[in-house]
Amino acid sequence: MSGRAWAELIVLSILWGGTFLSVRIALNEIGPLTVVAHRVGWAALLLWGVVFLRRLPVPTTRRVIGAFAIMGLLNNIVPFSLQAWSQLYIESGLTSILNAGTAIWGVLVAALFFKDEKLTLQKSIGVVIGFLGVATAIGIQTLAQLDLRSLAQLAVIASTISYAFAAVVARKLLADVHPIVCAAGMLTASTLLIIPTAAVIEGQMTLSLSLDTWLAIGYYTVFATALAYLLYYRVLAMAGAGNITICTLLIAPIAIVLGTVFLNEALPPQAFLGFGILAVGLIILSRRR
Repeated sequence: MSGRAWAELIVLSILWGGTFLSVRIALNEIGPLTVVAHRVGWAALLLWGVVFLRRLPVPTTRRVIGAFAIMGLLNNIVPFSLQAWSQLYIESGLTSILNAGTAIWGVLVAALFFKDEKLTLQKSIGVVIGFLGVATAIGIQTLAQLDLRSLAQLAVIASTISYAFAAVVARKLLADVHPIVCAAGMLTASTLLIIPTAAVIEGQMTLSLSLDTWLAIGYYTVFATALAYLLYYRVLAMAGAGNITICTLLIAPIAIVLGTVFLNEALPPQAFLGFGILAVGLIILSRRR
């Protein structure tokens, strides 16, 4: 990769790595669904501004609008909500480690739906090692207890599966739509779905929030969502899909450091061991044959 691609990839990793800390801070005052409502709502407005400034074409067919709704559910509402809820019971650093398993599920789900994404020997080895890393990070003894902590970790795993299916929908139904329009469309659909849901479950949203909460919302909305979407597509074009995996490997250490410094989190040794094993699996998946 070029030096510019490396620089933007590192910036993207930092932006996404800070998401876990900012979400956890917001959770001190508002519920998980309200956290998500703020995230998708404000980010949608910002991205539509970019769409109109760049005069990008916006398709309005039923197929595209339906795809926006499905993507909003699979790529935003389900994973964002599950991960926000999980951070009430597990460390933000551990959430970021388990989130890194998204690429593992992405390989498996893609192999089910696309003929050109067959599960080769190399991919199979990477997937097996990746799953071993996730299992190590969680710990078999933790799952055996089946308490809120173990359920929270399973919720993060479920969010990564949702991301994987969202990638399939995007490739099948939105391949001919500009990526920024896709992002704005699915965030808008997410907003229309999550605001009434959050109001029913957690109460009406209010703008009367503390400064810390607004700063957290501002970060994960403006920087970790809207700006990160724009930067992601730039890095993807420059570096390619394989090198994007490097971003996945960088996010977790950044989130762990931020959680340690600002939240006084202390992860169990098995979490670090699991991430190391998972990293090996991701590196194998990202390498060419």
